[in-house]
Amino acid sequence: MHDPNCLFCKIIAGQIPSRKVYEDEQVYAFHDIQPWAPVHFLIVPRLHLHSMAAVTPEHAGLLGHMMQLAPRLAMEQGCNPYPDGGFRIVVNTGTEGGQEVHHLHMHVIGGPRPWRRG
Repeated sequence: MHDPNCLFCKIIAGQIPSRKVYEDEQVYAFHDIQPWAPVHFLIVPRLHLHSMAAVTPEHAGLLGHMMQLAPRLAMEQGCNPYPDGGFRIVVNTGTEGGQEVHHLHMHVIGGPRPWRRG
């Protein structure tokens, strides 16, 4: 499922440029254009889901895939190892939850402190 008016669907389709971190048949990951920290990228499912509010049990495998990718990609992008290093995973849901693009996405944020936010 693809939404032709969705910013992230356009990025995934290559219609809008991005700085790719990773891609496979389920997800596309790319650097945030306004990073909050030295490491800040998004993991976005290729399937257009508006938000976490749209997730059903059939999406458990997709969400698990996104979660297991985050640590590996965070280290590859420059986060320091656990326990002294680390990263944050943020999934905003809905306007009141801070979601600006209504396509489910996971922010992976890390690197040496202090960060601009959080």
